[in-house]
Amino acid sequence: MWTETDNSLRRSFRFADFKTAFAFLTEVAAEAERLDHHPWFSNEYNAVEFRLRTHDAGNTVTKRDHRLAAAIDAVAARYTFR
Repeated sequence: MWTETDNSLRRSFRFADFKTAFAFLTEVAAEAERLDHHPWFSNEYNAVEFRLRTHDAGNTVTKRDHRLAAAIDAVAARYTFR
């Protein structure tokens, strides 16, 4: 579930292992390129965290962030979580 905190949309995912987490990030990267909106993310072993906000709009949450969040959720739907 995405939460809006500190002018950003945030969500964390936990996968079975690093390889799966990285495969997920690779798919998300393709979606980010397609939408021309690139997220901040962190990846440590099997955990991935996103923070979405639009720099061009003064670092606030915009429709672009919600579109990217939906795209990330669509990618995530193809994975099994821990």
